[in-house]
Formats: sequence, C-alpha cells, structure tokens
Amino acid sequence: MAVLVDDPMWPAHGRLWAHLVSDESLDELHAFAAAQGIPQRAFDRDHYDVPADAVPRLREAGAQHVSGKELTRRLIRSGLRVRARDRRRLL
Repeated sequence: MAVLVDDPMWPAHGRLWAHLVSDESLDELHAFAAAQGIPQRAFDRDHYDVPADAVPRLREAGAQHVSGKELTRRLIRSGLRVRARDRRRLL
C-alpha cells in the first residue's frame, strides 16, 4: 500500500521531526526505513521519528506526504496504531 510521512513539526533535540508510518505493515515500514538509512533506534512502536532534513529524500524515495491528521487516520485504519495509553503500558 503506502509509506506515509507528515510535516516536520515536532521539536526535539534542537530540530524538527516528522513521522514515518506504513498503512500496510510494520515489515513494509522497516524495509523502507532501512533502505533509506533511517536507524532502527528511530522506531517508536508504530512509527519512525525522522528529522526534517530527511523528509525530501523520503518523499523522493516514494513516501507519500500527508497531513498529521491523515497520517493518524490511516495508521488507525491499518490496525497498526499504538494508542498513547497502551504506549505507556509498554514502557
């Protein structure tokens, strides 16, 4: 199906960050991220945190740009979304 990336708008560590997700499977997401040099440590339960400067390269490689709301909708619809309350339990 699709690998999706939203706008970099999440500040951390002196940079802005975006989210990279799959609306199909985590296998698809991990394969895409690995092929683009995104380190495994950037994975957070259902998405990768990616720095703003990586977004153009990810889009050129085939990631579909969507809004944050659309990314969340499609992640929920895929069944891959880890809700915030469940995320806390997994720590």
